[in-house]
Amino acid sequence: MAGQMCWLPGVGTGGNKILHLRKASHENWRPYTAFPQFSVPDYREPGGSKGWATYQKLLGAGWMLVPTAEAQQVRFVNPDAEVA
Repeated sequence: MAGQMCWLPGVGTGGNKILHLRKASHENWRPYTAFPQFSVPDYREPGGSKGWATYQKLLGAGWMLVPTAEAQQVRFVNPDAEVA
């Protein structure tokens, strides 16, 4: 799997969504800027989406877009569960 992308609210963005990435489904979502090996400079458009250029690049490279609602679901881990 190439990786996953999702549009989530960014810290300090007033609730505006920015692109978040993770390389595997068990990892936490992180802003695209935390992945300099994958991100590209944003377009210079006032009010433009942060991460749109990176989204376009990674979509073409086979990354999967995960719906925001799915990415925001809380996953509970049972610390008493046996690991196989």
